[in-house]
Amino acid sequence: MWFRQRFNNVISGVVGGLVMPLLGFLIFFLLTRHGLSMTDYFRKMESAGNISEIMSVSVFFNVVIFLLFNRLDMLRACRGVLGITLAWAFAVFAINLF
Repeated sequence: MWFRQRFNNVISGVVGGLVMPLLGFLIFFLLTRHGLSMTDYFRKMESAGNISEIMSVSVFFNVVIFLLFNRLDMLRACRGVLGITLAWAFAVFAINLF
C-alpha cells in the first residue's frame, strides 16, 4: 500500500517513462550488436537510417510500465508515462519528417 501512495505521482511516471526506453534499447542492443561496441553500433544505425525505428522499438517498453501502473491503480503515474511516450512519438515523427 505504501508503494502506491509514495510513487503514484506524475514524476514517478516521467522517470519510469524515461528509464524503460533506455532499458529497452539496452536489451535490443545486447541482442543485435553482433560484437560491435556501442559507438560502432550507433554509427551503423545512423548510416543505415534506422534511428527512428530503434527509438520506436525502445519506446515500446513503456507499455510494460504503463500497464503495471494501470494494474496497480496508479493513474497519476500512468499520466507521466503517457506524456513521455507522446513526447517520444513526436520526436520520432520529427526525425522521420526531417
